[in-house]
Amino acid sequence: MCDYSLHAVATRPAKAGETLITTTFHGTSTRGFASESEPDVAVCLLPGTELAFADNVKYDSRWFWTRRSVFRVGKLGEIDRHLPDRHHDTIEFPDGSKVLVTLLREGQRATVLQLPAVKRGALRPVPVVTAVARPLATG
Repeated sequence: MCDYSLHAVATRPAKAGETLITTTFHGTSTRGFASESEPDVAVCLLPGTELAFADNVKYDSRWFWTRRSVFRVGKLGEIDRHLPDRHHDTIEFPDGSKVLVTLLREGQRATVLQLPAVKRGALRPVPVVTAVARPLATG
């Protein structure tokens, strides 16, 4: 899953054990994950991918204040897949709370702990064009 407004941005799948950085991709207003060595290539993460952040996760709230989670680990998930004009990628924390990936503050480092099991021959993640990001986090 590479659920950003990134139709003009190169993408690649995530690798277990690699460290990624949160970034805003050039020419978009969308945030996501990239390798520090390839900052212009969006790294696609499948639902169920487990991440460990270097620090407690920081994200923007509805009111444009920076919030800080009490967690450093999370799992990639998705919401509102039936709504085509929204971002869908989330980080789900151990308490069940979720934050849209596009709301993550830039410059955070996260290590891919584990990739989800995928059936052999399953489709690879592809970019999905979306337009509007709605804040998800409330607390």
